[in-house]
Amino acid sequence: MGAFERSVTGEALPPEAGGAEALWRAGGVPAGDLAQALAAHHGLPRLDRDAVAALPDLTAGLSRRFLADAFLYPVAGPEGPLLLVADPGNEEAIRAVALALGCAPRLGVLSFEEIGELIARAEGATAAPEARARPAHADLGLTDDVEALQDLARGAPIVRAIDALLERAVEVGATDIHLETGREELRVRLRIDGRLRLHQTLPKDMAPAIISRVKILAGLDIAERRLPQDGRTNVRVRASEADLRVAVMPTLYGETAVLRILVKDARLLDFARVGLSARDRDALERMLGEPHGLIIVTGPTGSGKTTTLATAVSLLNDPARKIVTVEDPIEYQIPGIHQTQIKPGIGLTFANALRSFLRHDPDVIMVGEMRDRETAAIGIQAALTGHLVLTTLHTNSAPDAVIRLADMGVEPYLIAASLRGVVGQRLVRRLCERCRAPDPDGGAALDAVCARRGFARPAGARVHRPVGCPHCGGSGFRGRVGVFEVMPVDEALTGLIRREPDPLVLLRAAREAGMTTMLEDGLAKAADGLTSLDEVMRMTG
Repeated sequence: MGAFERSVTGEALPPEAGGAEALWRAGGVPAGDLAQALAAHHGLPRLDRDAVAALPDLTAGLSRRFLADAFLYPVAGPEGPLLLVADPGNEEAIRAVALALGCAPRLGVLSFEEIGELIARAEGATAAPEARARPAHADLGLTDDVEALQDLARGAPIVRAIDALLERAVEVGATDIHLETGREELRVRLRIDGRLRLHQTLPKDMAPAIISRVKILAGLDIAERRLPQDGRTNVRVRASEADLRVAVMPTLYGETAVLRILVKDARLLDFARVGLSARDRDALERMLGEPHGLIIVTGPTGSGKTTTLATAVSLLNDPARKIVTVEDPIEYQIPGIHQTQIKPGIGLTFANALRSFLRHDPDVIMVGEMRDRETAAIGIQAALTGHLVLTTLHTNSAPDAVIRLADMGVEPYLIAASLRGVVGQRLVRRLCERCRAPDPDGGAALDAVCARRGFARPAGARVHRPVGCPHCGGSGFRGRVGVFEVMPVDEALTGLIRREPDPLVLLRAAREAGMTTMLEDGLAKAADGLTSLDEVMRMTG
């Protein structure tokens, strides 16, 4: 073993390099805990992210993409070059950086998330001056010269600016990018954890080229600036594949665009990880154990319905069952399941795909969304003829799903015969574990809400409030967790649905049978310190 290896760890590096990253991406271990364990295992210091963030970086001449993929970040420490690593077992990458630096740097451990933040910050610092510099002939973007605008949109500065924006958005977990043309500037905002945050502002004369680049990616007409346009595309952002839905709209000062980012996720799917309580998890697993029938997941757009469905499908996935899905888009790729992407342009709609699936002898069918009467009718028929059908609806609560089906033209007796249960959900922001603080007024506020709504107060309440730190971008929140209500359809509910469904009557009967509402579940999570009381009330009313 050479001097470099001994200076790095003092022992041979383990052969399973890369396993730590896989464990982190699976979500089985928090990034901070994993970093602490790796540092202890390799005998390396576990560094403080804020302390090393102030050190000058040594990335000049190195590939930022390589550093990002390997989760390495070299800095100039007080005692010489210091290489920040997330996985000390990644021997080849560490050796490559050492050769590029021309020395054997000392090693220190940060978490995968912390190194990703440092690299993204460095990229933003170098991309901003370049993006703000006016490209040659930028004023051509304000003319009707389509060929010149096309050339400008395909130029290296604009392409790099869009690539850097997409990478940053994926890095921070943004779900949407808003490109908004104003009177004096192009404003870029990211929707992170359900809230919009200003990311950067660019010169107004860059707006036509930036918007045109987005149109080219989505296959839209860059010459059309008077009418709204919608498109989609698939892009690869570092190691992730993402589906982009693009919507462009003309406004007073020029066009604006919204890019919805749907990362094709390969992480471990688990009900406990998405936030289901033990009671709700047991109730949902009993519903999934039924041989046939209809199970609905309901909530507004962006409430995590697709993740819940994908988790349910992965739980049912085994060689004894044939499972088929029709989705728009396919967000989770699950081995062993036949997944189909709808294509309305060629007539492949939810209804047509569902009708065809019934001729393929499936055991389980997952329909991304019941959008119309035809899809609902075919789904109900499939549930009545021996198939387990999982789908989503856009309603405010679990009981409202029954009313929504009736409004779509499905007879109440067919709903009663086929429906096995409904899951209602929302996403609330999770308090940042690094900066959250006990809320001195939280206990009294929790008591007041419980008394007003007639709920039992959660035992051992530890209500916390957001503070804000660099780790969470000053918001006090990092990530989101689901709040749920799981309504199994028992004999009492079946009778109520068959006679004349009423959401208030159904809610009362479901609660008498033991269902906890989304508000109750949210209050329990606030009492556990996972989220704040204000956040629960904001999302559930």
